[in-house]
Amino acid sequence: MAEKIVKTAFAKINLGLDIIGRREDGYHLVRMIMQQIGLWDRLTFQKSDVPGIRLLVSEQSTLPDLEDMPVDDRNLIVRAARAVMERYGTRSGLEICLEKHIPMAAGMAGGSTDCAAALMGTAELFETGSTPEELAELGVKLGADVPYCLLGGTALSEGIGEVLTELPPLKGFRYLIIKPEFGVSTKEVYQAYDALPEGEITHPDIDGMAEAIRKGDPEGVRTRLGNVLEYVTVRLHPEILRIEDRVKELGITSTIMTGSGPTVFGLIPEEEEISVDTEALKRTLAEDGIPAQVFVVGKEEQNETGI
Repeated sequence: MAEKIVKTAFAKINLGLDIIGRREDGYHLVRMIMQQIGLWDRLTFQKSDVPGIRLLVSEQSTLPDLEDMPVDDRNLIVRAARAVMERYGTRSGLEICLEKHIPMAAGMAGGSTDCAAALMGTAELFETGSTPEELAELGVKLGADVPYCLLGGTALSEGIGEVLTELPPLKGFRYLIIKPEFGVSTKEVYQAYDALPEGEITHPDIDGMAEAIRKGDPEGVRTRLGNVLEYVTVRLHPEILRIEDRVKELGITSTIMTGSGPTVFGLIPEEEEISVDTEALKRTLAEDGIPAQVFVVGKEEQNETGI
């Protein structure tokens, strides 16, 4: 049995996000194109002689205010580890160390991807023999994005997020990521969306984007970026439009909000020689009254800038 397991948990962006209905239990039915990017957290799992689950935060973490992050059952990492241990009757002690870099409450599935890593890491450490389907079954009870984070890569996500169709890897882009300091209430955004008349909503072409990815057509992806929640979130936080304007001023024409916000990303085609000075962009945004974290990352690889 392994004494230590290390898992890297990658952030995601929504290249396309559409809402097509709502279940009786209140969950929204979605169709989304999900893409993991090279912005990551790292989780280390070790057996412990002390009963229970202990979650520690690494000094290598780069996010501020992590001392306010709960490390008990309010944290998805602890809940995921406990779900695996209870499912397979594991009574050993477990210590998890989290090296945190993905911004929180950013629309990039930071909590969900850590949850997925906790499911996989705990199962592997204790050699439970869990199948991907079994972990996904546990994961969807913890969060709608968790099954996708278990799969990773590029995927079409449907249902409440648990129906996944793997797509070919998206090639040809780097990603400019801007996370403003202000937060967004996901619940408030969805409630505001539900109040919109259908005629005000422009639905993105999810099928067209999926087909463009299958064909290896970067231009088809760029021209189909769409997020039905952005229309709502920018009413609450018009700063998002100002961020997108600043992105376009850099020559990055394809930019949109991910998830329910407030993070904005821009697609940087690899064939275009666009260099982004992240520190200069942070200063410009701060002068606009929008302090933010700024990263340039590739796909599932360590961060190029910002960490």
